[in-house]
Amino acid sequence: MERKLFTALQGEGAERLNDTLSRQGFRRSQNVLYRPSCTDCAACLSARIDVRAFEASRSQRKTRNRNANLVRRATSPWATEEQYELFRDYLDNRHADGGMADMDVFEFAAMIEETPIRSRVVEYVDRESDRLTAVCLTDVLEDGLSLVYSFYRPDQPKDSLGTYVILDHIEIAREAGLPYVYLGYWVPGSPKMGYKARFSGLEVYVGGRWEKMRAEEEYSSETHPLSTDPIAEQVANITLPDARPARRR
Repeated sequence: MERKLFTALQGEGAERLNDTLSRQGFRRSQNVLYRPSCTDCAACLSARIDVRAFEASRSQRKTRNRNANLVRRATSPWATEEQYELFRDYLDNRHADGGMADMDVFEFAAMIEETPIRSRVVEYVDRESDRLTAVCLTDVLEDGLSLVYSFYRPDQPKDSLGTYVILDHIEIAREAGLPYVYLGYWVPGSPKMGYKARFSGLEVYVGGRWEKMRAEEEYSSETHPLSTDPIAEQVANITLPDARPARRR
């Protein structure tokens, strides 16, 4: 059964709470922070790239060169009709059966605009045609950039736009002196998530700590029903801002 730990993200301490819990595998969705806590497994592992340890592969360098025609524009989190049209095209072609498939323009605007922390919309526009090609909703954390959600033109598969967006965010983080780029969750054995494992410098959050990515088969135990700690123990081990982990008595 799918289950999540979650907490509201609001008030003056929202940014500190987001920074602290992001380092413990949580993700943001509008005004909520969540982390998977399923009863049957712990396969959803939070993943991030150590910017200093990253070295682009030959394939990734080609991807970067193929998209040299794109211009980056970072703006405030404000939704536009052009973004929504691209978002709908992306979902209809890539994730027609997904949980976001029925999102209307108002729900899209809420996803982009309802943020109590420092967020940016990073757009990628074709230099010659001025056509919007890719978009990423990005949170700026104390220790890095978090890619909340990205979407791009589905009719350009050879350009590997999803990979390019990540590569460019690694460069943004490097220029800003930020050590990490948070990618969301990686699931061992999932074909849809496999692209994340192709980035060098990848780390995953396992057992309450970040570790360098090992061989994928070594994470098979995370899918075992007995791999999940009791929910009370998970909650007790969460560290809040300016606090030590709670201890059970």
